[in-house]
Amino acid sequence: MRRCRLTGLAGSVALAAGGVSAGALPTGRMLAPDSGAAAFGLAAAYFGLVLLTTGWALLGRAVRGPSPPGPRELLATLVLWAAPLLVAPPLFSRDVYSYLAQGAMVDAHLDVYTHGPSRLGGPLLTEVAPLWRDTPAPYGPVFLALASAVTGDGARAVSVADIAGGALGMRFVALCGVALMTYCLLRLARHCGTDPSAALWLGALNPLVLLHLVGGAHNDAVMLGLLGAGLLASLGGGHLTGTVLITLAALVKAPAALGLLAVVVLWARRTPRPGAREAGGPRAGSTEVRAAALRARGTGGPAAALRTQGTGGPVAALRARAPRTVAAFAVTAAAAATTAVTTAAVGTGYGWLRALGTPASPGNWALTSSLGRISTTLLAAAGDGPAALARHAVPVWHLLGIAATAVAVVLAWRRHHRLRPVHAVGLSLLAVALLGPAIRPWYVLWGLFLIAATGPGRRLRRCAAVASAVLALTVPPSGFAPGGAQSALACGGGLLAAAAVWRAHRPPRPSADLPVGSTA
Repeated sequence: MRRCRLTGLAGSVALAAGGVSAGALPTGRMLAPDSGAAAFGLAAAYFGLVLLTTGWALLGRAVRGPSPPGPRELLATLVLWAAPLLVAPPLFSRDVYSYLAQGAMVDAHLDVYTHGPSRLGGPLLTEVAPLWRDTPAPYGPVFLALASAVTGDGARAVSVADIAGGALGMRFVALCGVALMTYCLLRLARHCGTDPSAALWLGALNPLVLLHLVGGAHNDAVMLGLLGAGLLASLGGGHLTGTVLITLAALVKAPAALGLLAVVVLWARRTPRPGAREAGGPRAGSTEVRAAALRARGTGGPAAALRTQGTGGPVAALRARAPRTVAAFAVTAAAAATTAVTTAAVGTGYGWLRALGTPASPGNWALTSSLGRISTTLLAAAGDGPAALARHAVPVWHLLGIAATAVAVVLAWRRHHRLRPVHAVGLSLLAVALLGPAIRPWYVLWGLFLIAATGPGRRLRRCAAVASAVLALTVPPSGFAPGGAQSALACGGGLLAAAAVWRAHRPPRPSADLPVGSTA
């Protein structure tokens, strides 16, 4: 355990140190990519990435070993690994500057759902990636209220220090989300009968959490924290509270709304069905009544079966669905009321519904976007006839991805909704992340967070661990696509870390001082 901790800590420290010159720095502090300091920082960052990922993998082996560490030890490890990243500059993405610009737009009473940060102007605009300067905000009013609270007078910031302070403020918001995620992960795991240590390892100590939710300060941490709190409340019987919390999560990022399906299922379980007998006798549509009906079919035919059921098959089916109908209506009403109150309080209006269609970046490497670009290239090269269809390739693939997502969600709920509704939400969110028109490495945490809490099978856990380790290495600390020289530096830093790990963890050699044939 000690060796795992030290390996991960060394990686986190190296990553934070490398980020000082190679991270997503404010433009006033950015270095030329070919400068010596930037080159050293990039190599150091990838050296740290490999060490951190290796420490996590070794920790996973310890969690599955004969003497696994307890939740307290793992929580201490999480704090230890996250600490160096708290004081590092933003890493792996420049989204935090977009958050600040959108918060400043709310302060300036500009419509963030109609205009991009270019409407704001000022020093914050230069920090936003050019691709997103004219893009409306795709986030809900809850997150915009948080960004506005952090930004304050950010629209009038005139120094790099002001912008850097705002970035640290957004990291504090994300850190609060990670803390809530971790608390809910432990409680959900115990509620679902999952080993809390295994859940913490996959869902909280995951490199993607440390790199992108802590290092990158992404608002997904707030969404997942509120989603976990809502599901936890509903599992404990607080369905109204759960509905409000999950709706607030969806008002950060819309995919969290899938959690409301679990609230409907859990609420329906506790809703008494019409026709239930107060004296404790069997209810219409219950197992006892159905068994009696089957016996009647064997003796008195269909008529006797219908008389035994009392209300008849169709009526019994309607009564069986009544709790779900009531629960669905109650959840819908509570979610609508929460949305109306929150939107009115923040004052941003309902433009966020329209902004849900904010386009993905052209170079996005989501599955459907990649297939669309490949199809576009093939059609353009096939001649004049097919070339006319090339511009429709990407939208068609996006529609196919949405259809595939819907099918995956339906299948997940058909299989798991009765016994494992939280697991069904996790699978649904994972399908949305993988099959949607846009993906970032941290999007897979939408599903992994809940899947970790509900106890994935060995194959799913192994696939999730491998995917997390690979995705942790895909984005450079600056957030920009690397050039050839930068890729070489990243590979060099990673290989150096791999050599250091091999040397530190290789089995000891036999002593050369022992005489030949000795059995000592």
